Amino acid sequence: MIAETRASLIAAARAAFGTVGYAAASMDEMTAAAGLTRGALYHHFGDKKGLFAAVIDQIDAEMTVRLRAVSARAGDRWTGFRDECAAYLAMSLEPEMQRIMLRDGPAVLGDPWSWPIQNDCIRMMAQSLDALVAEGVLAPLDPEAVATLIFGATQHAAQWIAHAPDPKAALKGATDAFDAMLDGLLRKTQ
Repeated sequence: MIAETRASLIAAARAAFGTVGYAAASMDEMTAAAGLTRGALYHHFGDKKGLFAAVIDQIDAEMTVRLRAVSARAGDRWTGFRDECAAYLAMSLEPEMQRIMLRDGPAVLGDPWSWPIQNDCIRMMAQSLDALVAEGVLAPLDPEAVATLIFGATQHAAQWIAHAPDPKAALKGATDAFDAMLDGLLRKTQ
């Protein structure tokens, strides 16, 4: 019952946050859409901001599954890494991603660098990069430093794409530039 209540509130909130945004989303309308009371929202999430954070966590978990599937389809680890980064950038064209993750998320929850999910992403990325260094694909650089730089680049590029007057053109430009940047990490053979 607890899981069902939480899921109902998150689904109603996600629909509201994704369509009208955080500021315009009414707690009364969200709880009514879930068939619950404000008391249930307060009990499970503390407040509207807590519910928003739960929506962010859900979307991030779904993004992770999607990105891992992209990487798994690649023929090798390096191609998978590149494809995963490109897929993340492409997600910034999705309306829900734009509104919830890239616009309202930082405005409501603060700097994305302070979000626990961001640190997990950097840690997983560093593990992938460490394996690529061990395989001799990448130059022997500090994987955590490289992951932090790549993460920052993808995060800011996604923000830029989401706010661009022509997001599709921005995605093309960002993807091309990102590919060139990643090529610079490859181990140079003498």
